[in-house]
Amino acid sequence: MADVVTILRVVETLPHGFDVMSAEASAEGVRNMAMLRAEFGSADDPFTDPGALFAAFADGELAGVGGVTVQTGLAEPAMRMRRLYVRPAFRRAGVARALAGAMTQQGFQAGPLLVLNAAASDAASPFWEAMGFERVDWPGTTHAFRL
Repeated sequence: MADVVTILRVVETLPHGFDVMSAEASAEGVRNMAMLRAEFGSADDPFTDPGALFAAFADGELAGVGGVTVQTGLAEPAMRMRRLYVRPAFRRAGVARALAGAMTQQGFQAGPLLVLNAAASDAASPFWEAMGFERVDWPGTTHAFRL
């Protein structure tokens, strides 16, 4: 259990410990950390302002990451929650909730609608619904949260 969770915005380089976290995700069959590695810092990096990537550190160790990006293709301005992952050793310790809080705050600064796709994990839908998101049936989107 983590005593202290610190959320930092990731700028320029992925945080120290990302390789270990990415390997843990891959071992669980989670692809989103490999996808994040390919996206972050690329020419079309979606995590640039108004998007953002956040890292959670628990007791000084990288515990998880999560980001928010601009969502295109909707009738109104929206931001998309993406790439949330918490390392197994830090789950059920408030890390995901802290990351989601930072992501939500950043997203709502840019627009009145947040969206996400929670289809990849059985635990994702109940988590995001507890954070205020509601189920929707939109292409590529399972949940939305409107200000």
